[in-house]
This record gives sequence, C-alpha cells and structure tokens, in this order.
Amino acid sequence: MATQPKSPSPTPTLTLRLIVSAVVVFALAVGAAPRLTARMAVDRQTQLLSQPTVAVVRPSTAPAGRTIDLPGDVQAFQSTRIYARTNGYLSHWYTDIGTKVQAGQLLADIDAPEVDAQLQQARSDADTAMANFSIAKITAQRWQELLATNSVSRQSAQENLSAMQAKQAALAAANANVARLQQLQSYEKVYAPFAGTITRRNIDTGSLIDAGSNGGAPAALFDLAETDRLRVFVDVPQDQAPEVIPGATAQLSLPQYPGRLFSGVVARTAGAIDSTSRTLRVEVDVDNKDGTILPGAFAQVHLNLTNSRPGLSLPANALLFRPTGVEVAVVNDQNKVQLMPIVLGRDFGTRVEVRSGLRGNERVIVNPGDAISAGQPVRVSTPPATSA
Repeated sequence: MATQPKSPSPTPTLTLRLIVSAVVVFALAVGAAPRLTARMAVDRQTQLLSQPTVAVVRPSTAPAGRTIDLPGDVQAFQSTRIYARTNGYLSHWYTDIGTKVQAGQLLADIDAPEVDAQLQQARSDADTAMANFSIAKITAQRWQELLATNSVSRQSAQENLSAMQAKQAALAAANANVARLQQLQSYEKVYAPFAGTITRRNIDTGSLIDAGSNGGAPAALFDLAETDRLRVFVDVPQDQAPEVIPGATAQLSLPQYPGRLFSGVVARTAGAIDSTSRTLRVEVDVDNKDGTILPGAFAQVHLNLTNSRPGLSLPANALLFRPTGVEVAVVNDQNKVQLMPIVLGRDFGTRVEVRSGLRGNERVIVNPGDAISAGQPVRVSTPPATSA
C-alpha cells in the first residue's frame, strides 16, 4: 500500500505574514509620526494664537496731592504813578530810580507862586468878610434890642438880621476858598503814598509841571512800586480750577536763578472762569524782602494742589480710545476680555486718574491691541501685580 505525502505546516506562512504586516505598520507609523507631531504643534500654536497672552495690572488709589507747573506773571504788590495836583515848576527832587522810600517821605518840591498869591488874596478876602460879618452882627443885635421896646419896626429889624446872615454866608465862602487854596499849596510838596521803590523818574529841576487843570494831559512825576511783597498771577486750566484753594502752597522758579525755589501762598482766586481762555485767574503772594525777584519778571509757578476725593490710578498705556469714548480692557473670571467705559480725571503724565467706571479690583490689560474685542479669550502672562 503506497504512503500519502504530508502537507506543509501553515505556521511559518502565518508568521511570515504577521512579520510583513508588522513591518508595514511600523513603516506607516514611522512615516505618519512626524505628520501627527507637526499637526499637534500647529493645533497648539493655533490655540495659543487664538488666546493672546496679555499683561494685567490692578488699579491703585490716585494720590490726593500733585504739583502742576504753569507760567506766571510777577508784579509788584501795589504800584502807582505819582502825579502833581498843582501847576508850577519843579524846584527840587529828592529821589531817583531804585531809591527805597517810606510812606510819607518827601519826593519833590514844586514852586507855584500863583497859588501862593491866590492864597494870600483869599485870606485878605476872608478878613474882609469877617469884618463885615462882625459889624452886621452888632447892628442886628442892636435892632433886636430896639424891637423889644417897639422903638423900630419889625421889618427894619428883620432886614438887619437878614443882612447879618448874608455876611455870615460870605464869610463861610471866603473861609472855604482859603481852605481850598491851602490844600493846593500843600500839593507843592509831593510825598510817597506808601513804602516802596522808585522805578521811574520823569522830571528834572526846572521842569514845567502841568496838573491837567488847563485841559492838557498830566504827566507823571514818579513811578512807585511796592517790592517787599509780590503778586504772581497764574491762569489755571478749567479742569484743575476746583483744586486751587486759598492757602495752598506754591514755589517759583526763575531762569536767572537755576535750581533755586521761592516759596509763595495762594492768596485769592478770581472766583470765575474767563470765558475767552477758559482759565481761572489765581494770585500767589511771595515774600520778597531781600528784593531778589524783580517785578515784571517771568516765572514758572509750581502749584501744590490737593484733591479731597481722589479716584483710581492706571497707566496711561492701558487706555483704549474708541468712538464711543475712553475704555479699558478687563480680564474677567473666565479669562475673557470685557470692555469697560471709564471717565478720566487728572493727568499725572505716565498715569491717569479714573473718576468712575472701575471698582478697583479689576485686572486691567496693559498695552491692549486695537483689535481686541469683548468676549475674546486671553491668557494672563503673570499674576496680577499691584501698581505702585
């Protein structure tokens, strides 16, 4: 009986197929791995780009006090031009420019012979009127005594009484004329009305003095200025006007004294905004007993202002200027952007005051892009830092 040959075992063939399949799968995995890695990187980058990283800051309390610098006009505390009150010729002057004078000090003498002659004549007229009044008074008294005994008529007594009263009125007029001319004669001596410095002398010995009584324009003899104290006038912008109050301190700096400050005090304000410049006129009084500061100079005034109700403070680069107004971008609890309108107050240069619109605990984005929008997810780069 013939023997049947055995069929080959399927195990080697299956193993070979498995090995080939594994090689193919490995080759596919090796080829696809870089693609998957690259795709995952692209997905991560896309996700990062869709959530921009931002820096945030917390609002801080704005300072109550601040200093603003404004140009100032230095003027004498009081100044005047001294005129003559009587016509004549200048006989002598006693003070020149730069002279320090006291109140009531004699500045010049005016020779007015016409006034002196008129005064002498007026005194003579007054003496005549006095004599006429005396005789009229004696006559009236005698007629009153005769009237008591019915020796004269009542009408005659009344006429003498009226004549006495007329002489009395003439005497009063003569005395008044004497007083007027005495006052004019006193104007022949020119005195300083207050203590100060003579800043201008416009006359010389022998100059014709015209007081303007003849219809011409009077000429000033001297210019006098009080320089122990100075008034410095400053125009404060309207938005800062409520912070300026009398008693506030100020400092002055002048270009001829670099690095030196002069102390002053706000004495008063105009109490109204100028309708043309929209500024408040402020007067700062400065002590100048040493005469260092000259009236008429230009000065830079540093006003120390105080706000009784300061708001919040933010960096100026956190603001967004939109057509609807000023806004800030805030990161909420879901790390999404929320745009909040605010009202600005004082400007501190690199920082600004926020009067309303924020509570103070928000995370405000610094340097927000113009394309930032509400509801946009963002990533906070660092923990919120409390601004100084």
